[in-house]
Amino acid sequence: MTLLTSLGRALAVDREQAQRITTVRHLHISATPLVFVPLKMAGEASAPMAAMIGTDRSEPRLLVVAQPRNRDQRFAFAHHLARLLFAELTPKVAHQPPAPGQSADGRRRCADAPQIWVPNRAGVEFVRMLGRSTRFRRTAGPWRVPANVPRMGKWLTFYADRFQHPGSSLLVPATAALSAHWATGQSHEEDEHLGTILAWLDTGEHGTGSDAALAAEDPVDHPPAGPATDPTFDNTVLAPLIRRYHENVSSRAECARVEARIESALRGQLIGTWHMVWRAIDVLASLDPGSHVAERWGDDLDAFTRTAEWIENSPAAQPKRDAAVTAAKRLYELERAHARYEAQRAFDDPLVMAEARMVGEAFAGTVTAAEPNRRVGRSLRPLITVETTDQVRLTAGEERLCSPTRIRQKAELLSVSELRGGLEVVLELSEGMGRGPEPEPGSVPEVGEQVCYSRLTTKIRPMPQFPGRADTPWTHGGPPADYVPTDEDAVEEWQ
Repeated sequence: MTLLTSLGRALAVDREQAQRITTVRHLHISATPLVFVPLKMAGEASAPMAAMIGTDRSEPRLLVVAQPRNRDQRFAFAHHLARLLFAELTPKVAHQPPAPGQSADGRRRCADAPQIWVPNRAGVEFVRMLGRSTRFRRTAGPWRVPANVPRMGKWLTFYADRFQHPGSSLLVPATAALSAHWATGQSHEEDEHLGTILAWLDTGEHGTGSDAALAAEDPVDHPPAGPATDPTFDNTVLAPLIRRYHENVSSRAECARVEARIESALRGQLIGTWHMVWRAIDVLASLDPGSHVAERWGDDLDAFTRTAEWIENSPAAQPKRDAAVTAAKRLYELERAHARYEAQRAFDDPLVMAEARMVGEAFAGTVTAAEPNRRVGRSLRPLITVETTDQVRLTAGEERLCSPTRIRQKAELLSVSELRGGLEVVLELSEGMGRGPEPEPGSVPEVGEQVCYSRLTTKIRPMPQFPGRADTPWTHGGPPADYVPTDEDAVEEWQ
């Protein structure tokens, strides 16, 4: 929990209303989001029971597994889910105009990608588990499945992996998206209940956030679908119907009647969460996006395009576990993306930057003196003096300080001295001032201007030189053997 979020939660408790912890939206929202509300069998790792999916909030598609322990029904469910997913994926994969800034015969990139919304982080885990249990399936021989099932598994695995990439908007849990922009007066665990976090945002007739959240926890009026179900519903409604279906499996007519009742019961469990996800999308879409949101969505489209090419040209599936070098590269990339994402959020959002100021990683103040034409040798090196009341915990000689309003410019902290009621900071500027003998107008802060500087940077750190696969050191197991998937790779507890 960050300092700003802690403060927001305290204020939410005091005011009985969720508190904004951002001034802008740090998330891309698709014009046609694909909402996916999964439901799993109680007590099983990820046995699909039902799913509601679609891009039209008024016409959700419902898929149901009447007997989740029946293998044929499970993979019939996967087959139908794959058909619905590829109805959204295929047109977007096919439309690949030149990437921005590229010539007509240059690199191409998908113009859009399906943005999948799930109710909460447990929905993300369901996507990951379903991807793993389907991507290794064989399309020939005994227990074969339709070709779109393992293909879907590869895509679901990509989406689940991409969720771990900081700033990605391809797979979005609604609860996490809301929690990133509002602080409620309840715990993180309670924020994973979509109904309660929405209740804190709009208390309605209940008046207070805590009362509204308590009412939203009622499993009768607000079934907690996505992917867990209410135990009372399982025991009193669902279990008897599944038992009846199993007992009458030899009678097609009776099975059809029971299946219709199961479908009706599950629709009642899912439809409320379906509408809440759309409500969360509407709430977030009402916020203005940060200036770096489009750039991060472009990164998502690059990853989406690369994955589409790989799936099209490679018969292999993602391995169950990464090799040592692959894992090291991925970890470094995630760390690099996290640092960049934090900087972009701070540069886009004064509230996020305020937190960096509170912990001493940034400061803001007023320019009291400036030497815009100062030179060191042949290089233009202006000096500015800033008075601030912030706590400055940056040391002299700290390079690569950056201002949100002049991202391409570097500032080196030369000195920090105490003044009555504050501090005086002297900075030396470089880069981002043009190529002429004098700085371009506006490139150097003027006396009286309000400025902010931070050690955060959006500059991408270069990837270090990792050893090749064949050069994996013995400390990490040596060169790994070529990955050959086995039937056990797809096995989950519920199978």
